[in-house]
Amino acid sequence: MTKYITRRIFYMFITFFLIATATFFLMKALPGSPISSASKLSPTQLAVVEAKYGLDQPIPVQYAKYMLNLAQGDLGNSFQFKNASVTDLIIDRLGPSLILGTQGLVLGVTLGILLGMIAALRQNTIWDYGSTFVAIIGISIPSFVFATFLQYWLAVQWELFPVALWKDGWMSSVLPSIALAMGPLATASRFIRTEMIEVLSSDYITLAKSKGANGFEIAFKHAFRNALIPLVTVLGPLAAGLLTGSLVIEQIFAIPGIGEQFVKSIMSNDFSIIMGTTLFFSAFLIVVIFLVDVLYGIIDPRIRLSGGKD
Repeated sequence: MTKYITRRIFYMFITFFLIATATFFLMKALPGSPISSASKLSPTQLAVVEAKYGLDQPIPVQYAKYMLNLAQGDLGNSFQFKNASVTDLIIDRLGPSLILGTQGLVLGVTLGILLGMIAALRQNTIWDYGSTFVAIIGISIPSFVFATFLQYWLAVQWELFPVALWKDGWMSSVLPSIALAMGPLATASRFIRTEMIEVLSSDYITLAKSKGANGFEIAFKHAFRNALIPLVTVLGPLAAGLLTGSLVIEQIFAIPGIGEQFVKSIMSNDFSIIMGTTLFFSAFLIVVIFLVDVLYGIIDPRIRLSGGKD
């Protein structure tokens, strides 16, 4: 296990380095610059400002400086938000994104698992058809379309929740969290249903029934635990996306999160924020995938991560 974890951590750093390199050169390949798009400067003034920020230097020199600063935990400064630190900007915006992502993930996964289990245990009944219909709706309708319906009916027509903005405490997070939950709900429901049906038809379940195991033991102790393994694989990257901010949902509800800030940085060619946010998301995703692999051994002890006694 120790050798496996050490090797995976090494691969994590290599992956992050490659992502940082690709992100840097892709940003440099884009037309325009953050300075020219942010203000109207004369060619002389533009040259002075670019020299101040090192944008007039050769690309390899800029890359070397950026990677050196990145190794020290410095993501650079924003050109859009008054030369503020990108790290500070991400931290300031992280709270709302984490709240929405966590609520949406917990709500969606919980309801999805419940619907999937009901559909598997009541296969080919109205409960199964209803659960499948909800899952299809969750997959077919994009979250931003569902968000507009929520705004119109629950906020505008019934006035139960705020339409947008982040100023009414927990109430402001309800509608965007529900919109974000539809994706995890549909995913969890489909995976749990499919896997539990397969597990319930296996030989060892038949053996457990013959030994007198009741329905609760079969459903939760045997079927659900084995059906949870493939779900964890899918929900790992999905959780990383939700917890680091939804670009469209935060724009629709005017939530001051990472996603909303990322969209603004794209509109203004703020390369530092674009690269910083991309690297933050990448690091989060890499760590989540690593944790998912470790969770395999917790969910099912029969799984050997290293293939040996390491």
